[in-house]
Amino acid sequence: MQNNKFFLSLSAAAVLGGAIAMGGYHLLADNKQFSSNEQNQRYFLSKYLADTTAASALPGSATFVMASDLTRPAVVHIKTYFEQKESQQFNQQIDPFFREFFGDEFGGKIPQQKQPQEASGSGVIISEDGYIVTNNHVIENADKIEVVLEDKRSYTAKLIGKDPTTDLALLKVEEKSLPFVAIGNSDKVKIGEWVLAVGNPYDLTSTVTAGIVSAKARNINLLRSKENYAVESFIQTDAAVNPGNSGGALVNLKGELIGINTAIASPTGSYSGYSFAVPVNLVKKVMDDLLKFGEVQRGLLGINIQDINSNLAKEKGLNVAKGVYVAGVNENSAAKEAGIKTGDVILKIEDAEVNSSAALQEAVARHRPGDRIDILISRDGKEVKLSAVLKNRVGTTEVVKVTDGKFIDKLGVDIEELTSAEKKKYKLDNGVKVVRLKNGKLKDAGMKEGFIITQINKEKIKSPSQVYDILEKPRKGGVLIEGQYANGQTEFYAVGN
Repeated sequence: MQNNKFFLSLSAAAVLGGAIAMGGYHLLADNKQFSSNEQNQRYFLSKYLADTTAASALPGSATFVMASDLTRPAVVHIKTYFEQKESQQFNQQIDPFFREFFGDEFGGKIPQQKQPQEASGSGVIISEDGYIVTNNHVIENADKIEVVLEDKRSYTAKLIGKDPTTDLALLKVEEKSLPFVAIGNSDKVKIGEWVLAVGNPYDLTSTVTAGIVSAKARNINLLRSKENYAVESFIQTDAAVNPGNSGGALVNLKGELIGINTAIASPTGSYSGYSFAVPVNLVKKVMDDLLKFGEVQRGLLGINIQDINSNLAKEKGLNVAKGVYVAGVNENSAAKEAGIKTGDVILKIEDAEVNSSAALQEAVARHRPGDRIDILISRDGKEVKLSAVLKNRVGTTEVVKVTDGKFIDKLGVDIEELTSAEKKKYKLDNGVKVVRLKNGKLKDAGMKEGFIITQINKEKIKSPSQVYDILEKPRKGGVLIEGQYANGQTEFYAVGN
């Protein structure tokens, strides 16, 4: 890899081994014990600043100390444990060294000594009754999650829900009167503003680093390579973040949470200049969804978009240098029903200006299916106000609470409607596309992402909602799913109940 290039890496669950205890901090301030963290925060604020609104204008040690004191007790060390897996069949083509070393005497398996596996990261307490936000990649596939507070108290955490599309997860520990971080407003964060990153890099508990906000609404194409509905609109900072910091707090100088540290840009896997955090306004919406519904309720416009640059503006004859270009509109989508057309430029979602695809996706992702949003567009040089009612992945306006035992959940599939261009390309009159496969019956049956479902039990499929209706109807046997891949190869998948 060239020296002038760097790769992007998730920054948390890479640190193996147990935690290194660094001493405890108790919620005591000059021998004053408070019954709630809100009272404690008011005390600190009055101690350090008479006017808290002046905090961002005073980049001195006092404001750093205040923000650190407010935050550290509520940033936890997360330790995850994994059951030892059985030795896996190794690929003899990509592992010739192991084949040569071990030969075939082990039946093609690499002998492994069974040892407990452990990883760690950070989390942020967001309520005094024990709700904790962290990154999905910190707790992913963990068999046990342990939360250790700065004062060394330890709890086993329950996973409430997770969202790979934003790399966030919500945990819960059974305790009361816990310290928690006050929620800020990431929309008000300014480029150049001082911020602190608080976490547990390399198992070094309660580590605080300082930096400034380097950019907002940054898309680094890290999550989108894994999740079709991923939302990347990171706050970029130059505060030092290392493996183990993921899931930790990014706070302003008032001690308010403005982001969850998630990723680093580095050629080595360690800090090299930039780090990225999920903005807290998006975090709030995701956590609320996970708590209320068990999964994120993503409202969708149903458009293909492009960032505007000089080449695109010249090619499309645009007379605006800001906004986001609409390259395509899906059939039966919220955008189509709202009157958005290919060639429009979206300037605002609600009252928020959107000058990048990342900013637009974040603005829409804060809403649920059924929400009505105001949209300001530029069309043929004129500004037009439109209103759209967002839809879900299957083309309806409903929010759905997770229900155990649904057949569609057992299949483990996310689908979306084919666009007119795709129907023309594949020479199809009907069908829906599989955009994501999770662990489930279809993945076990050998289906791959990108498969186009044209029939289920000999019934032609025209919309995602039709698929859900068919699959949830009572029936005696399983289902026969027919369709094709992009290369024209036809396949059949039979799945039992």
